Amino acid sequence: MTGETAAPRGVAAVTGASGFVGTNLVARLRDDGWTVRALVRRPPAGRPAEGIELRLVDDIRDQPQLEDAFDGADVVFHLAARISLFTEDRSIWDINVNGPRAVGRAALARGVRRLVHCSSIHAFDVSRAGGPVDERCPRSTSPERPIYDRSKAAGEASLRTVVDEGLDAVVVNPTGIIGPIDQGPSRVNRLLRLAARGRLPAVLAGGFDWVDVRDVALGLTLALDRGRTGENYLIHGHRRSSLELSRMAARAGGHRGPRMAIRLDTAARVAPLGDRIGRRLGSDVLTPASLGALRDDPEVDGTKAATELGYGPRPLEQTVADLVASFSTGGDHSQG
Repeated sequence: MTGETAAPRGVAAVTGASGFVGTNLVARLRDDGWTVRALVRRPPAGRPAEGIELRLVDDIRDQPQLEDAFDGADVVFHLAARISLFTEDRSIWDINVNGPRAVGRAALARGVRRLVHCSSIHAFDVSRAGGPVDERCPRSTSPERPIYDRSKAAGEASLRTVVDEGLDAVVVNPTGIIGPIDQGPSRVNRLLRLAARGRLPAVLAGGFDWVDVRDVALGLTLALDRGRTGENYLIHGHRRSSLELSRMAARAGGHRGPRMAIRLDTAARVAPLGDRIGRRLGSDVLTPASLGALRDDPEVDGTKAATELGYGPRPLEQTVADLVASFSTGGDHSQG
């Protein structure tokens, strides 16, 4: 960013504002001239930065609460969701399916100009793509797909019922999100931190399309300004194996990186046990669903987002370098 002050654009309400994508989106919206109304479940420590209003919403399915929070907002970004890589996790269904419907109806009731819904590539059944994945790919409706994938597809469907009632909404589908700022950090960022510190001797084989969280924030704002009502846009990055990505992080941290990748068919033998044990330990790193994501290894066709939104991802090497730098300095690398 140039550091110049953008012209005021109005009030943008953001659900899930304190999360990984939300933190980066809020920073971008402020730079773009928006007053941000951050919807959070609990108040953060300290006072909010200039240009940020805090609104407490303890249940994203509660339409009356949402209508109060959206009063006077010009646009809404819906990011609040739950991620799970367990084979079954019914606790996420209400949030990921009924949440978008409640948010959409509240936005429509309050006359919000446009809603941008952050979904996921997992809403598409990439195993049935038959080639590069694009927005015409079949949806994740099969019971064979993980519960998270099905919940994201069903969440989009629930939102579309409100679009049919008159809501102007656009859906963005990011791929695998990495990069700074990440207070969590996320599952993949945790592994990359280990690699950057030379503490990751091996990784699972397979790969994914990895996108910078700052590019996801960019894609969301481009969808707001240029997206067509009711359309989906895949926000992609770069396809790399997990071994390549981890070695990239290791090099950025001054290490050689993981020596090997464990075959997915080998890991699959213990994944059901990992699912059961993981529920007790609160970890879904080694489950059939997590292996399935790496096995999918989608090739993503980003033509629609490029031509209609003007979107393009930054180099993956820049993302990883910035992420590793944030591990060592704790600095704010959200801009750019």
